Amino acid sequence: MPTSPTSTETYDRAKDIKEFDDAKIGVKGLADSGITTIPRFFVHPPETLPVKSNTTLPDPGVIIPTIDLSGVNSDDLRSTIVQNVARASRELGFFQIINHGIEPDILERVVGAIKVFNEQPAEIKARVYSREMSPGFAFFTNVDLFHSKAANWNDAFFVRLGPTLPELDEIPEVLRNEVVGWSQYTKMLGEVLMELLCEGLGVEKEKLKKMTFLEGMMMVGNYYPYCPQPDRTLGVKSHTDPGALTILLPNHTGRLQVKHGQEWVDVKHVPGALVVNIGDILQILSNDEYKSVEHRVLASSSHEPRVSVAVFFHPSEKESLYGPLPELVLPEKPARFQQFTYTDYNNRWYTKELDGRSLVNYYRL
Repeated sequence: MPTSPTSTETYDRAKDIKEFDDAKIGVKGLADSGITTIPRFFVHPPETLPVKSNTTLPDPGVIIPTIDLSGVNSDDLRSTIVQNVARASRELGFFQIINHGIEPDILERVVGAIKVFNEQPAEIKARVYSREMSPGFAFFTNVDLFHSKAANWNDAFFVRLGPTLPELDEIPEVLRNEVVGWSQYTKMLGEVLMELLCEGLGVEKEKLKKMTFLEGMMMVGNYYPYCPQPDRTLGVKSHTDPGALTILLPNHTGRLQVKHGQEWVDVKHVPGALVVNIGDILQILSNDEYKSVEHRVLASSSHEPRVSVAVFFHPSEKESLYGPLPELVLPEKPARFQQFTYTDYNNRWYTKELDGRSLVNYYRL
């Protein structure tokens, strides 16, 4: 068992992390073992943890907006939806959507499948526990486990959805139908959202589609179990997302927070809603019009887990150059970012710690 934070012995962090990863039990396995203190490598520095104070509360006036998409194909209502999406993307980088065309029972089945997968016996999950994404499916704890200063209290599986799905037998059977179905639903919804976002910038509505941002999709299914010391760690530390945009389906437990200015704002659960946020690449393409903002997930001592599934939209053209769209580079607002390949961005994102430092600023001129 990894060393506890109270150990007086010389602490070998690398050894503890390797032992934990080799055990292939994930944080769910740690929680099920009955531990009362979390392993030391999960403990975050106090300055990175939520501030507990009765006098400092998130600004109640800052609310992540909920946008109704029911009139998206109406000439009369579409312009209002475009305005609402663009405003939220410029000011907050996050919004929720309702009446998006996906039935509630489908949402429930997807969340339920992720929960069932994670609550299987550890020895079954260990068969697919791997840090190699080459087959198209991988299950493990913390993408940055071996180069982070503090680990996150969550387990996750990753599925490459595009340009093509993995071989179906590579996806665990308890997830297979839901993964395939959800990839189809989110691709259709992603196309709608990209059109709205492009219209909000005043560029051709199929611009992002033509740049292959519907082709390089990645799904991440997250599971945040009971934590015996939620005040010492995080479910996911502060970070921004890669790609153009993210569509997130959460269960009802909350715990997602978005940074607005210097405040952390809760994303309130809205039944049937999906959470959408702008990724780093779209902030760059928009020449700083849209914002890719920091967000995090809190750990919790609740025995009801947080379950969520995120779909990230990346370009399939990895070697093309990306930078501010030419239509958005003006004499009064010159390009604010240099051009780069998505391969370069991707390599940097996956070899750095999730530490709140956005790669957007790495490419800033």
